[in-house]
Amino acid sequence: MAGSAVPSSSSLTASTLLTSPLARAERFVWLTARVLEQRRFAHHFLDGGADPVETALTAYRNEDGGYGHALEPELRGPVSQPAHAAHALRVLDEIGHCGGQRAERLCRYLTSASTPDGALPAPHLPQDPAAHLAEPTGDLLATGPVVGVLHRNGVWHAWLFRATDFCWAAVESLEHPDPQQVQAAVAFLDGVPDRPRAEAVAERLGRLVRRRRLPVLEPAQGPDAHHHYYAYDFAPSPDSLARRWFTNAEMDRALDFLAAAQAPDGGWPLRSQSWTPAAQLERRPILTIEALLTLRAYGREVA
Repeated sequence: MAGSAVPSSSSLTASTLLTSPLARAERFVWLTARVLEQRRFAHHFLDGGADPVETALTAYRNEDGGYGHALEPELRGPVSQPAHAAHALRVLDEIGHCGGQRAERLCRYLTSASTPDGALPAPHLPQDPAAHLAEPTGDLLATGPVVGVLHRNGVWHAWLFRATDFCWAAVESLEHPDPQQVQAAVAFLDGVPDRPRAEAVAERLGRLVRRRRLPVLEPAQGPDAHHHYYAYDFAPSPDSLARRWFTNAEMDRALDFLAAAQAPDGGWPLRSQSWTPAAQLERRPILTIEALLTLRAYGREVA
């Protein structure tokens, strides 16, 4: 199936007879996922090319250089939002296309979408009219992952200077972080060029994470298990600075839990409820691809 993101009928039939995590996930993706996630799955696990992934991603791009059209499933509608741009950057990063005119175009949009402090505002749901009336302020959750990806790919743009300063100040001032703030901080620290500073801040943040008991270190399957955070949520790959926060035994238990969480239909479960059924349907294939990538990054057998 090299170079193709569309399985043959015989491939679909064969996958239903296999019991490996990858075969079950493949069937789930072909039956439920958007074209973009199908192309991503083919690229990562079936030797598919990167260009079809970018072609599918381009369908979400707007004339202002940003992305919309529910690229980030919870944010419905056509309007560009920074969360969609962050999603697009993650996809471009994973296929090695995060640079050149693509990055320049996105950075122009990010400049236009920024708050007075040079950062990106928190996303707003389309059903919340009050969000459009409030004065936007910079948000680490929106800004940190974007800045981290751009730095990791060697992108330099005027927008990055103030945004990077914002992230440093926000991350270094964290005292009572919630799990999502920690994830955004790690995404920034993993990409920012000043590695000694990043390592020092990550060490302090790791102590906070453990002191506040943000991850569940003894995972157990149950009705609410997927609403908690685990070691792999903070360190999705062994290259992350957050990997140092956990012992090998702690990470192994978390990965065992992740592998066992695959549902009978082949997909991984939702981590939280969405405000619209459409977002729930579109989110699961994304989570499935992320789970497989995390397991593979840590050397777990998925095929």
